[in-house]
Amino acid sequence: MSDKKNRVKRIFDSISPRYDLLNHLLSAYIDVYWRKKALKLLKLNPTDILLDVACGTGDFALEASKTKGIKIFGADLSFNMLSFFNKKSKMIRGKLVQSVAEYLPYRDSVFNVITVAFGVRNFYDIPEGFNSFHRVLIKGGKVCVLEFRLPEKGIFRTLYRAYFTKVLPIIGKIISKDNEAYKYLPDSVHEFDEKVNLKELFLSSGFKAVHAHSLTFGIVQVIIAEK
Repeated sequence: MSDKKNRVKRIFDSISPRYDLLNHLLSAYIDVYWRKKALKLLKLNPTDILLDVACGTGDFALEASKTKGIKIFGADLSFNMLSFFNKKSKMIRGKLVQSVAEYLPYRDSVFNVITVAFGVRNFYDIPEGFNSFHRVLIKGGKVCVLEFRLPEKGIFRTLYRAYFTKVLPIIGKIISKDNEAYKYLPDSVHEFDEKVNLKELFLSSGFKAVHAHSLTFGIVQVIIAEK
């Protein structure tokens, strides 16, 4: 577990300067739509206190901040990612902390909403992360997870896998200057898709209702769990 944590931290510290560019470029800017759609499904309120876990450079939190009045906190293992978030977040009412999902430095029952965009597969202990979410959420609070998945079948699955395993690592390596980072991405998605059932894990952590939504031919999933 510590090996994965250290590996993830090294990768994201390394690619942080080009992270936003690569997200937009490699997804053809569809990642912007995915965040907007996930938050629309979540239905934020101006009085919400939101924690964005694995917040990276803050794109999900910044989109959420368009709901006027909402208070936002961010947590991420990578100090470099948080530094870039901080430069973009002068208008956000909230604070950033360097932390893992499994051990959030907050008291019980403090947040209305937790969001995670493309970060759950990087947790070194997903069940413990979800237990931590359950602890810091108020009763009736919600978690929204936006995450990659592999399409179930058909020609699109074949094309997507070819892009994800052949094209994306080459472009990512050239732009990020990191030999490992964009090989880790398709590997982690493939492993996650084979081994992890988010709905079952949320229910095992005590969440009472879990709803799944599929976006863009099934390459992205939105999971919303309620405490």
